[in-house]
Amino acid sequence: MYFFIKYYYLCYVYYKYLLGILFRFVFSLVLIGFVLFHPIITFASHTSDPSVNLLQKKISKNFSKKFCNAIQNGLSKDESMTSAIIKTENIISFSYSPQKKLIEKEDLANQISINVINDCGWSFGLIGKEGINYFKSYFLEIYEKTTPEKKLSS
Repeated sequence: MYFFIKYYYLCYVYYKYLLGILFRFVFSLVLIGFVLFHPIITFASHTSDPSVNLLQKKISKNFSKKFCNAIQNGLSKDESMTSAIIKTENIISFSYSPQKKLIEKEDLANQISINVINDCGWSFGLIGKEGINYFKSYFLEIYEKTTPEKKLSS
């Protein structure tokens, strides 16, 4: 009789031991599976969003067209810049596109600079990378003076 009690007790202890190992194994698999198949949610860069890029290109082409037309009509660089900023800002303000909030000012300024220098930079002596960098800083400076209370992208 003692032998049977000891046997059942050992089976019980061994059974609990195996259940513990099995539980840890299954828990580990679930945890590893969760980490591998449900990674931490990250926020993708909005600059990679094609609709934001498209809106940014549209805004920069619009600005470039207005700026270059003003230069060709005989306005000074400052007058042309202010006029183009105000007209473009008005178009952005009345736009219903939700992507306009995702546009970053630096990215848009860079795109605008590239378009302006490519379209009409030669007419006021700006060409190449130096011209783009100069125009970008000039644009941001005039933009801050022209619309200090507004944000370009919201």
